[in-house]
Amino acid sequence: MAESIAKFVQSAEVKHAQSVMRAIAHPLRLRIVEFIHRNGNINVNRIYGELKLEQSIASQHLRILRDADLVTTRRDGKFIYYSLNYPKIEKVTAAVKRFFTAN
Repeated sequence: MAESIAKFVQSAEVKHAQSVMRAIAHPLRLRIVEFIHRNGNINVNRIYGELKLEQSIASQHLRILRDADLVTTRRDGKFIYYSLNYPKIEKVTAAVKRFFTAN
């Protein structure tokens, strides 16, 4: 039993879940997600400009959100646009609700 639990905890699914939860647990990333939600498909320059973030800080947090598959990107020439991956966010929200309502 202990060996199977150890394998589960080290599984790719658990590691991905950990990165997703880490991504959405940060207050600044939550602000970024909310900003993208309010504005839809939005240019990265507007994200860091309107949230008054340094470009490097915004890029670092957006990379974490991309790696967790919570945002998607679209390139138009030299501009990168971000939008939320709503199906993924809905799955994460449902999983968290199930976890906290389980008996």
